[in-house]
Amino acid sequence: MGHGVGAPAHCQEKAWRARFAICFVAVSAFVSSASAQKDCNKPIYLTFDTGHMAVAPLVADVLARQQVRVTFFAANERTQEGDGSLGEHWASWWRARAAEGHEFASHTWDHTYWRADLGTAQAPSFRVRPSAGPREGQDFVLTAAGYCKEIARAADRLKLVTGKTPLPLFRAPGGKTSPQLLASAHACGYTHVGWSPAGFLGDELPSEKASNTALLSKALRDVRSGDILLAHLGIWSRKDPWAPAVLEPLIAGLKERGFCFRTLREHPDYAPLAGR
Repeated sequence: MGHGVGAPAHCQEKAWRARFAICFVAVSAFVSSASAQKDCNKPIYLTFDTGHMAVAPLVADVLARQQVRVTFFAANERTQEGDGSLGEHWASWWRARAAEGHEFASHTWDHTYWRADLGTAQAPSFRVRPSAGPREGQDFVLTAAGYCKEIARAADRLKLVTGKTPLPLFRAPGGKTSPQLLASAHACGYTHVGWSPAGFLGDELPSEKASNTALLSKALRDVRSGDILLAHLGIWSRKDPWAPAVLEPLIAGLKERGFCFRTLREHPDYAPLAGR
């Protein structure tokens, strides 16, 4: 066939129909997946705490590709790049996540661990130890008001960088709390959120003892409807990073099991708080 001569009409029609069929199947699959997520009655709640942030762009890519919205609990932690996870270097990253519809809440400003209750029921105080900030690794005492400022400072920064009001929730580093601490936080407007037993995804564990393959299998086997799942935006001590290697197959596998992903704004325990 010489140059400039087009393919026969019936061949062009076949090619067009084939392309149309591929597009139709792709669109149908997308709509089916979106519909299943919308109508799903097996919700789970994926949450991320801040970390060294090196994997944060990759995590965001996976979430966008999988059309999953999550809740981020943020502290101003030390990062591999930039001036802290809530610093100016990462501000545009947080703004982009807000534009995608993710939710945010406080993880305390200096990633401050509760160590013990002090004071009295009428005037509570707490021994704490931050793992970030100018007093990293030091034990000292915070009053109830001081602890509330730790929570609020991270929430205020999140609002500033995202333009979105964070949820009136917080997660204590390590999940370490006491009834006195929870009562003090509640008094200043914050409700604590931990995670479900099966929702501990294990990215903090040593790679030598908990491989990515084992962690993925465990989560796919054990997660149940209503569970709150916990992962991090980078763990300094883990040699074989959990994210994004496990994240995408985990999301895909849980979707195959009929689960849908929701933010904590949609959680039945916290939705009434988010609306106030």
